[in-house]
Amino acid sequence: MRGVPTRPIPPIRIGWGYDIHRLEPTPPRGSGRPFLLGGVEIEHDRGPIGQTDADTLLHAITDALLGAMGMPNMGTLFQKEDHHAQDSRIYLDEACRRMRDAGWEIGNLDATIILERPRIAAHKGEICRSVAKCLRVPQGRVNVKSKTHEGLDAIGKGRGVEVQVCVLLHYVGLSATRRVGRHKGGYL
Repeated sequence: MRGVPTRPIPPIRIGWGYDIHRLEPTPPRGSGRPFLLGGVEIEHDRGPIGQTDADTLLHAITDALLGAMGMPNMGTLFQKEDHHAQDSRIYLDEACRRMRDAGWEIGNLDATIILERPRIAAHKGEICRSVAKCLRVPQGRVNVKSKTHEGLDAIGKGRGVEVQVCVLLHYVGLSATRRVGRHKGGYL
């Protein structure tokens, strides 16, 4: 069959995602957006700047999934003119669709949010529930933790938020309906 890999597909793939956004005061003092992490709005006097809703966690997760499948990153895959003020779940949904269509399933996801303020410990459960719902996986497969930069650099001075994500995918195979016409992009 043309376009189908001739080698067996490794049963697992690991993807790593990273994103960073500058934080600015929120209106009326500045142009920071509402502070979103994993689809959860967190009260803060500063918000991220970005071409989308700037949900740093969802962006890093999207890139981790795409990377595990050998696809371009979110910024390359989606046209910039389509980004402005869009809900980041749109991009994550598309990455998840591509993942499922290619026969992959999330084994687990581990995320580290790096910022000085706000403290997110009180929001961790809600963020994990939101991310698990977006990914359509049990909450036990999602781990979110946070760190600070101990006052060092722009992140440590409260002027940014950074997220790193690692995701493990395992191959569950293609259903008969998915096998027809798949892999034309060569992303396995």
